[in-house]
Amino acid sequence: MIDRIATAPLTAAGLILGYAVAVSSGSRPLGGVVMAAFGLTCIWIWLRRDGRRTAAVLTAAGLAAFAFSHVLALLITPWPAVLVVAAVTAALCWRLSDARRPHLRPA
Repeated sequence: MIDRIATAPLTAAGLILGYAVAVSSGSRPLGGVVMAAFGLTCIWIWLRRDGRRTAAVLTAAGLAAFAFSHVLALLITPWPAVLVVAAVTAALCWRLSDARRPHLRPA
């Protein structure tokens, strides 16, 4: 069952929804909770499916993307920055984890 879960959309959704919740609620901690829930779910999947090394690499990439989105937001405004880092993070998750599952690849 765990092999059938694509983590690329989960990572993108976590970054995007985490930011959306933080902005709409005015609570950055609440947005962080949303982002953390998605992130922990992905970490759990990667550990069981791909092993510690892949889980560590993708977790570090997600944290770096979150941090970089703040810097990038100074240049291109927040929403585009979040969308860019979400897309890049999702692509990395696809490449290192999801693409290894033949049933997750597009036909």
